[in-house]
Amino acid sequence: MLLFTASLLSFSQTIVEKSLGESVFRSGEKLIFRIHYGFITGGEAIISAHETLLNDKMVFHAKVMGRTSGLADKIYRVIDVYESFFDPANNLPHKAIRNISEGNYRFYDEVAYHHDELYVESQRKGKVAIPPQTLDIVSVMFYVRRLDLNMLNFNDVIRFDTYFSDEIFPFYIVYKGKETISIGSGKYKCFKFVPVVEPGRIFKNEDDMTVWFSDDENKIPVSVKFDILVGSFRCDLVRSENLKYPLTAKVK
Repeated sequence: MLLFTASLLSFSQTIVEKSLGESVFRSGEKLIFRIHYGFITGGEAIISAHETLLNDKMVFHAKVMGRTSGLADKIYRVIDVYESFFDPANNLPHKAIRNISEGNYRFYDEVAYHHDELYVESQRKGKVAIPPQTLDIVSVMFYVRRLDLNMLNFNDVIRFDTYFSDEIFPFYIVYKGKETISIGSGKYKCFKFVPVVEPGRIFKNEDDMTVWFSDDENKIPVSVKFDILVGSFRCDLVRSENLKYPLTAKVK
């Protein structure tokens, strides 16, 4: 935790307050990404969201699925699925699922969130106390999309509490301004963020991950870049479906 604190001090002293705006996504939204290592395509990722009922409550069911393809799939097959069932009003999750298949490694867990009583109940770990407004790793992304990103200043930090990998995980993202990026599907005007990651496991430095969100009303993730110990890879948007607003961030 001291490492995270020190990392933040190198970025900024400003932790911004979060205030949710209206939902910028709708039921049926789907985003398709290509995962590539340099010029080599290694897989695809799909982010989808739709309305559904959970325990007689209407929720948004968001799902992130990433899988290898081609030669990468033959060498080391990966199929990772993360799911979140969150409240449409405040984006707080009611339930999260993590289903990991990487080579011979398997991991599965379901977590129920009890925000009024401030605990989660995990199939793997049982009851764990949580801070107020705790999110899961998928609902964080949809939460960010509902913030007024135009109000941010360069190097502002947004902080979230998440429950991830059997523990409370403070999650920070640092705003790095606006940037126009070029990917396979075109040029996009974007908001640029650097999540603060933990060096030593798969990352070398705390700023080895970058995420670009579209600079329009949708604020969809357009590209994610990872610099890890064994190299660098990106997830770039290939296609979007059923967006709530026109994708005006795409530069013709």
